[in-house]
Amino acid sequence: MQDHHPPTPSATSGVSAFDERLSVPWWWYVPTVALGVLLGAEVHMGYPGIRSWIGYVVFIPLLVAALVAFRRTRVRVVDGELRVGPAVLPLRNVGRVEIVDRRDKQAALGPELDPSAFVLHRGWIGPLVRLEVTDPADPTPYWVFSVREPDRLLTALATARR
Repeated sequence: MQDHHPPTPSATSGVSAFDERLSVPWWWYVPTVALGVLLGAEVHMGYPGIRSWIGYVVFIPLLVAALVAFRRTRVRVVDGELRVGPAVLPLRNVGRVEIVDRRDKQAALGPELDPSAFVLHRGWIGPLVRLEVTDPADPTPYWVFSVREPDRLLTALATARR
């Protein structure tokens, strides 16, 4: 069963028809902290005294910050635009949209991929969406991006384009 979320207010503009963060699973923080401890232990073994703790103080926050940085990536439909990470596409330039299943990702991102396509892939997210760009002035033929709830995105796109 899919979670249906009501439209959410945006911090910079009106109401968002679709808003999803492409963050990593919560359990990834456990091995990340463990890796930080392991790297900190390597430094700890080489230095006596207070300097032995520098590795822990540096590596653990640095690695956790890298995971937190992934939370910044969002897929949004708001104000007549589709925003995927840093890219923005007016909805009037959205053509055919299709969902690429997890089992078809390798082909979509490999032999079928046009080098001039916009790609925002997150390996831990199963499905992809492939979206045709109809703007003749745009050199990007289509976008391929990860999204956890592609059906909800397609519904939001259809509703927002009406």
